[in-house]
Formats: sequence, structure tokens, C-alpha cells
Amino acid sequence: MTEREKRYRGVMSTRANSLSTKKGNIMLRIQERLHSFNRHVRGAALGLLAGAALSAGLGVASQAQAEGKTITAVMHSGLRVLDPIITTAHITRNHGYMIYDVLVAVDEVFRPQPQMADWTTTDDGLTYTFTLRDGLKFHDGAPVRAADAVASLKRWGKRDSGGQLIFDVTDSLEARDDKTIVWTLKSPFPALLDIVGKQSAVPPFIMPERVASGSADEAITDYTGSGPFVFVQEEYQPGVSVTYRKFEDYVPRSEAPNWMAGGKKVNVDTVKWVTMPDAQTAINAIMSGEIDYIEMVQIDLLPILQSSEDVTVEVREPFGYQTMGRMNFKHPPFDNVKIRQAAQMALSQADVLGTLIGNPEYYKACGAIFGCGTPLADEAGSEMLTSGGNIEGARKLLQEAGYDGTPVVLMQPTDVVTLSSQPVVAAQALRNAGFNVDMQAMDWQTLVTRRASQAKPSEGGWNMFFTNWMVPEVNSPLISPMLNGRGDKAWFGWPEDDQLEALRAEFIAADSSEKQKEVAVKIQKYTLENVVYVPLGQYLSPQARSNKVTDMIPSPVPVFWNIQKAD
Repeated sequence: MTEREKRYRGVMSTRANSLSTKKGNIMLRIQERLHSFNRHVRGAALGLLAGAALSAGLGVASQAQAEGKTITAVMHSGLRVLDPIITTAHITRNHGYMIYDVLVAVDEVFRPQPQMADWTTTDDGLTYTFTLRDGLKFHDGAPVRAADAVASLKRWGKRDSGGQLIFDVTDSLEARDDKTIVWTLKSPFPALLDIVGKQSAVPPFIMPERVASGSADEAITDYTGSGPFVFVQEEYQPGVSVTYRKFEDYVPRSEAPNWMAGGKKVNVDTVKWVTMPDAQTAINAIMSGEIDYIEMVQIDLLPILQSSEDVTVEVREPFGYQTMGRMNFKHPPFDNVKIRQAAQMALSQADVLGTLIGNPEYYKACGAIFGCGTPLADEAGSEMLTSGGNIEGARKLLQEAGYDGTPVVLMQPTDVVTLSSQPVVAAQALRNAGFNVDMQAMDWQTLVTRRASQAKPSEGGWNMFFTNWMVPEVNSPLISPMLNGRGDKAWFGWPEDDQLEALRAEFIAADSSEKQKEVAVKIQKYTLENVVYVPLGQYLSPQARSNKVTDMIPSPVPVFWNIQKAD
């Protein structure tokens, strides 16, 4: 880890922890609100406050608790999409880590470590040989074979931005026997292990060959994994609740857990995710002991939880998230680069972050597409975004571009606290600049499904949406999904950009960190000039857990192995 990274972690950790000393009048007001709220709910059923989702979710959770030790968690979104290869949605990725395993995983310093397999590499860097470790089983009892891994890697390589780069130089990928995978390249690709071991967007989860042999463009329907938990399909209520049970035959590695690497030892019988769209309901539920964990806490409600002796509020990891806007390159008006530039000019990081997070202790303006504090960070070309935008300049540029009033279909998810504000702020800014904005409200899982549609916006498609990435998901052009310029093979929005692809190839060919940084700056400037996407700043997302829950791994991805729960 570089000194710069260490300093950044220290600064962000300090920011994250400092709010607890700044309650003052805000704390008093919110405590009064809490006392009033509690008076109303005493003697009433908690289910009445949560509605159908809370009633259904906690009802099944209570049944599960009677069968053993259960952790009940409120995640940032309900789960509807179950295939972690066809989407980059974080909730689906989290689901993937529950039931699947990976060949290689990174530790807290982004160093690839063996997970399902160890490996060797030839001196010329052209052949990687992976050997599966003993004891690997799928949930149906079948052994994990090299053929399963090969089929899984090939399907993943068709969807993932980094995987596509590896398969560009792949000569062959085959199972030599049931335990041995041989990956042969046409030319060296030093970042292969880093990409195969990346923790997100999209991890190459290993599935049975019968499942992974299907189309990379169609969702799977068989959820047999080999990970530490089993998906309980008969209890699954899409968008409401999902249940996982400990996989008794899972054999964890012997090493201590370290981010996504090391031993995945499960210490509870069941994990249940329940959906509570109302933030206050979730807070009341964790304070009353009805649930054990909230993945993302609304910032302005933090002092309520910090007043409780039974709950711990913390930032799981210090790099945080980058929030951003993505436009659709296939349809007007954003198929015109000048109109994209006008939209970007209208947007202000200060307005977005101030509305989204509110407390500056938890956010910072940052125009670096690779994330501030990372080795490739550079903010060239972002001055307009970080200094407040330019509505007048945007209006003038929009007129020069010949904008004809084509509606901008802007999708707004209403049920995820870290995604609902950006569209509202952006819609007003775009309208002020002269855009005709059609903001359409929907839940996040509907948006996740709809953003895959390439239909015209007037026929069920879209023009723009906002999303968040963990900084470690976008800190390199090799892994950032946003920097894929392969048209229909690119991430949602589908830019077809040969120059962007040439810059990524130049980054791969760079033979020193200094040269890589030079290319990264070129990509930074090109991205903002052509509005490949709009970076809108960096923020931290605190979580809350019952004090009965301990030993949660401080990784960017919330995982439920290693966790202990007291009686």
C-alpha cells in the first residue's frame, strides 16, 4: 500500500468517526423525534409500520430463528435479479458471494490470493495452471471440477469488461483433468490474476458446467453454488426477503479471513435479508432487536443510532463509493457528444453530494474517474463539475448543438437511499439548462432490469440513470465497467468508442507504473471530454449492526462468513 493510499485511508477514517462527537442541537432534536416515535409504536405491532415487506420478512425470519442462530439484515435493496454474471448490481453481487465461490480473491492490499485454486505461471507469462483444492463440493453434493470452472470463466469473459480484455489474448482455456485448469495466452497479460481475483463488477463466480454452459445473455435459473451458504429457493420472495442457510459441507481455507480472501468460516445457521424501504422503520427495528444489521444508514438519521448502547455505527471500509451519471449513447439526444457535454456542464458535484449525503464529513468533491486517493487518481478536466457547474454555459452549448427538445427519460429509483436523490437534482439542473426531462420513478430492481433494454426511450428504454460504484471497482481502466467502449458488449449505455479501447490497450502495454499513470491521465481527460460518464463525487456509507453481531470483515463487500452472533 502506498503512503498516499495510507494517508487517504486515515483521512477518510477520521472523517467517518468524527460525526459521533458533533451531535449538539441536531442530536437533541433527533432524540426528541425518536422518543416521540417510540411512544407511538409502544404496544403496537412493528409489522404495521413496515407494511407487507416487514411483515413477510420478519415473519419468516422468526421461523428461521426457531431453527437455529440467525442474522437478519436489511440490505441496500431488495433482491430480484439472481444471476451475478448478467448484472453488476451490488445486491446481486452480494447474493453471489453468499452462494458461489471464486478461484482467486484479493486481500486488503489488492493482492490476489488462492481461494478455490492455487496456481503457477510459466516464466514467459503465457500459461497459468490452476489446481483446485481438495474438498470442493456443489450444494447438490457433486464435486467441483475443472470443467465447471472453465465453463464459468468463459461465460464470465463474455460479460465482464476485464474478462473481455483477457479473452482478447487467450489462446486456449481448458480442463486438463478434473482438478487442473490450463489457461494459455497469445501474449503476456500481467494483470490476469488481478482481474480474475477482483472482488466486484463482475467477480467470476464458479457455477456447475451445466449452468455456466448456457448463454451469457440469458439469466440462469439453477442457483446451485459451492459457496458457504445455500440459497433457500422455496422461501425466496423477490424484492421482499431471501434466506440463506449454512452449507454444512463447505470446507473453508485455513488462512485467516482477509477481505474476500482467506477462510470463509460460517458461525451462524441462517442469514435472512429483508426489505425495509422506510429508513426510520429499519432503525427502529435494529434498536428493538428485530433485525441485526443495516447495510446503509441514512446519514441524517445516524445520531439516532449513535444514541443507542445496543448498536454500533461504523464505516466498513474507508475508500467509499463514487456516484455517477450514465447516458445512453444509442438514442437521441445523448448520441450527440455536444449535448452530452451540455448535460455534464449543467451538473454540480456540490449540489448532488449535498442533497445525497448532506454531512460533508461523509463526502468530498472528486473529479478523478479512478477515485481520489488511488494510485491512478487525477482530476484533469473536472474543474467545472467540482466547482459548481455552469448552467448558462450549458444552455448556450445546448442551443449550439441544435437540441430539438427530445425528451430525456431519466430513471429514478425511489427505494435506495443512496440513489434516489441524484436524479432529482440532475433533473432540475438539466431543465434549467433547457432540457426536456421526463423523470420516471421506479424501484431499483426495476431500473436494473430496464437499463439492459436497448429499446427507444419512448418504447420502454431510457436516456440516463445514476449509479454508485465502490472505488475499488473503478480504480483502473482494466476493471472499470464504465470505460468499456465495445458498443453492444460494453456496460449499459453501450458507447462504441475505438479511441477509448485504444487507450485501454495502451495502458495494458505500458511497462512501468509511471507510463501507466501517463495513460491513465489521458483516459481521465478523454472520458470527461467525451462524457463517457459523469463522475459526481465520492462518499462514505456507514452501516449499523447490533452489538450482538461481532467479527464482521471490514471489506468493501458486506459478507456474512466469520460473523459471530451472541445469544
